[in-house]
Amino acid sequence: MSNTHLAYHHDSSLHTYQTTATSITSFSNLPEPTRALFQERTDQYYVVITAGTIFHPQGGGQPSDTGTMESLSSPPSSTPTRFTVHTARKTNNQVLHLGTFDPPSQPFAPGEVITQQIDPAKRLLHSRLHTAGHVLGGAVRQLLEDKIEGFDELKASHFPGSAACEFRGLIPGEWKGGIQERVREIVGGGVEVRVEWWGVGEFKERGLGRLLGGIGIAGDPDEGGNGGEEEEGKGKKLRVVVIDGVEAYPCGGTHVETTDLCGEVLVKKIVRKSGVSKVSYSVD
Repeated sequence: MSNTHLAYHHDSSLHTYQTTATSITSFSNLPEPTRALFQERTDQYYVVITAGTIFHPQGGGQPSDTGTMESLSSPPSSTPTRFTVHTARKTNNQVLHLGTFDPPSQPFAPGEVITQQIDPAKRLLHSRLHTAGHVLGGAVRQLLEDKIEGFDELKASHFPGSAACEFRGLIPGEWKGGIQERVREIVGGGVEVRVEWWGVGEFKERGLGRLLGGIGIAGDPDEGGNGGEEEEGKGKKLRVVVIDGVEAYPCGGTHVETTDLCGEVLVKKIVRKSGVSKVSYSVD
């Protein structure tokens, strides 16, 4: 089966999207390794794979989108089949949408044309948190890279209620105020947040070869590794989120267009353990 086209990689402002269903499988008929991807384990669910998707699957430190899919192939006199997407995961370059059909006895057929619609409020919150995490990571690097022994950015999680970035090295608690001030400057500056596609050589040319360390060709420094890559010409291109004057990150997530759209970003606390500092944050 062909890879799922990740429409959100190219336009994360899309809230509706027309595509086709390529695979519909009841949860009970999934192989155990696939079932294990989901915490929700009930035979009432189906997994739907589509040719393309605007649903960001859980990964790369970002939660899954939720929403619906609706058949465009139903007869005019009938109620369209609706599939409610509870969560999504990505495996083997395919996005698996887990959910339930209404009516339950009428699932999509392979090749059926459908319209996807995500929850826009949830997408916006996830995008604000993800961009805020990049701002926080860049701010900490700018302030402390040459002050903390062995400093490096490790991973991040941008989940509501538990968002945090982790760094190698022990960051003293008294830096919390300075980090907050720098984050507030970047957010208030309304800096553009844009997506670019770089080859591996471009990272090295820009002096950013360190961003490739440990993530391979398709990784993401955020928790979960849901980075993006595309074939272009004779080589692969990595999806990179660039915030000018702050940082560039290989990243498969969704983001707001400018830093001020994050809203107020609050640096909550710094926790140090086993040579690692975890800086938690929230958006308001």
